[in-house]
Amino acid sequence: MRSIAQRLEISRNTVAKAVASSSPPQYERTQTPNSVSRFVPQIRSLLSEYPKMPATVIAERIGWTGSSSFLRMKVAEIRPDYAPVDPADRINYEPGDQMQCDLWFPPAKIPLGSGQLGSPPVLVMTASHSRFICARMIPSRTTEDLCLGMWSLLQSFGAVPRRLVWDNESGIGRNHKLTDQVTSLAGTLGTKFVQLKPYDPESKGVVERMNGFFETSFMPGRDFSSPDDFNEQLAAWLPRANSRLVRRTGQRPIDAVESDRASMFALPPVAPVLGVLGRVRLARDYYLRVASNDYSAHPSAIGSFVDVSYNLETVRFSALGRCVGAHRRSWARTETLTDPLHVDAARELRALFQAPRPASSDDWHRNLADYDKFFQVAL
Repeated sequence: MRSIAQRLEISRNTVAKAVASSSPPQYERTQTPNSVSRFVPQIRSLLSEYPKMPATVIAERIGWTGSSSFLRMKVAEIRPDYAPVDPADRINYEPGDQMQCDLWFPPAKIPLGSGQLGSPPVLVMTASHSRFICARMIPSRTTEDLCLGMWSLLQSFGAVPRRLVWDNESGIGRNHKLTDQVTSLAGTLGTKFVQLKPYDPESKGVVERMNGFFETSFMPGRDFSSPDDFNEQLAAWLPRANSRLVRRTGQRPIDAVESDRASMFALPPVAPVLGVLGRVRLARDYYLRVASNDYSAHPSAIGSFVDVSYNLETVRFSALGRCVGAHRRSWARTETLTDPLHVDAARELRALFQAPRPASSDDWHRNLADYDKFFQVAL
């Protein structure tokens, strides 16, 4: 022991204690009661009945007046003894099986027109096997715009997966029931829409990670003058994003996407019927409302039934097979959009209506004797 102590330059007593000990020496601090110790039985009682009760509510129930962060730390230590465990499995995705869909709201205010600013949603669709990203900004999260956006991205992708996976987005469906437009789109595409249960982001973690990827790799240092400018910059950046090396797959999405496409369905030969609002009669006020904005139609169609349709870029009106109005779709709200040609036509029709009518040259006065002759009345 003496030689060991001399070599290590420590006390012989330290060496003797180390030799006699059955385990390496370590510092052990005896636990002493603290301010929250006397509340532990109450905390355990509440968590046993309500495992997900927030720490703020627990503090209110037990009458805690001390530090809230100290109580949260103690509750976090105790909660695993009562909260159920929800493990997340690692999933292997087969080629062509699914594309995960989600909405991402950029953390930036974009000019929409008429002095309005907003953050319209970006529809993101990611092929689960290859991690290939498709995305574009859409005007709203309504069912029609979601369907139009999905069809646009699938056209650019060039194939249809066997399943389109969504979270509990209200524009897709509620309570395990898809909306009528989504059901019609699924039938045309020959695919299946899958809505996940609430609070289950891990089941579409591929597209969830893409949202964070956009915020850290696409957004920094960029300014946008309009939604069209946003889509142009996004379309120019996506090829670079799809050329990155994915650690999980060991491949670049641009290289792995062909195996995905080869296992998917082809695009339908007939485009789905989308963006059709229906048929309305055009009133004297020759404007029709589409997505909170009023668009003018040609006044010659006043009193006629007009078919209203739109897509992500344009709004169209037709009557009896002829176009009576076409406008670029506005992303702002409560706007009135007028075609100058419609105003000029309305002015001409109004002047024609208000012009005095010329007197008729026909003599509408008939001799009453003609009626006596016709009815053979003898006077």
